[in-house]
Amino acid sequence: MDFTLPDKHEMIQDVVRDFAETEIGPIAQEIEEDHRFPEEVFEELGELDLMGVPAPKENGGAGGDYLMYAVVAEELGRVSGAVGLSYVAHTSLGLMPIINFGSDEQIEEWARPLAEGDEIGAWALTEPSSGSDASDMNTVAERDGDEYVIDGTKQFITNANVANSVLVKAVTEPGAGYDGISTFIVDPDQDGFEVTTVWDKMGLNASPTCEIQLDGVRVHENRLLGEEGDGWTQTKKTLDGGRISIAALSTGLAQGAFEAARDYATEREQFDRPVSKFDAVRDMIVSMDRKIERARLLTHKAAGPRRLRLHHRLPAPAVLPRRQADGNRRGDQRDSAPRLGPRTRAVTSSPR
Repeated sequence: MDFTLPDKHEMIQDVVRDFAETEIGPIAQEIEEDHRFPEEVFEELGELDLMGVPAPKENGGAGGDYLMYAVVAEELGRVSGAVGLSYVAHTSLGLMPIINFGSDEQIEEWARPLAEGDEIGAWALTEPSSGSDASDMNTVAERDGDEYVIDGTKQFITNANVANSVLVKAVTEPGAGYDGISTFIVDPDQDGFEVTTVWDKMGLNASPTCEIQLDGVRVHENRLLGEEGDGWTQTKKTLDGGRISIAALSTGLAQGAFEAARDYATEREQFDRPVSKFDAVRDMIVSMDRKIERARLLTHKAAGPRRLRLHHRLPAPAVLPRRQADGNRRGDQRDSAPRLGPRTRAVTSSPR
């Protein structure tokens, strides 16, 4: 079995790695400390045709598969977890639901600018009182003629204050549980849409995480994504792709932590030799490398089926790589920081 990337994927990997190291690396710490979303980076990603990697070419995307998308997410995460997080939220959550569930008109008006890199996307599911249990959602969308009026609060929404469109989940049939949830394409410039908080986090602060308030936001019925009640089915299918991208991002974060730890261990000397020569440190670094490779292979395996069909529901393999990669990322940071000092702590912020 051949585990190497296809030639086209390797070419994209080289392009993204070079871009990340030359354009993102020099400002990664600065944008994190300043809590600044790097608009210029995303503009350049658009110029490289990377803001819609898995979207079809006819819709403004690159026409790539999910393996290519995973490769891009990993390379961005390796240098900046914050850039990588906003990138995958834009692609998996803001763009692809419109591609997969939208009408031709919605795709042309809302998805194309996202795929071409002219705009940034977001989606809004989580609420202050409902996270995993989305059926407990309080945001409602009431029909009023040919419009819906949306009221509610959404919490921990990535990219909300820089987005040009937000996919908002709202209840259209109270009492119906998951079957009463629908999805709406909302323009943040509309009256009644307000970003009330941009959260100060433990890390990844160059990727904005926001609370938004929707107070009588009116959207035309042509902004309903799919049909009424489709929202939760769309969410489950969307999160299948999202799990792959977060697994790739976490693998990249772990790779960055590993490289920082390895380089530091070969530079720092104790007792007239590099600390990498000591068994405890060497074993730790080798273990990190092994676990990262395992996470990468799981991620690529999960991305593989999506090269064949974008719309089917993925089984357990889509969940496994995220758990493995996220565990690796946290474990590498936890293990390396106490032994190898502040350098590894500085380069490995944790997504929540």
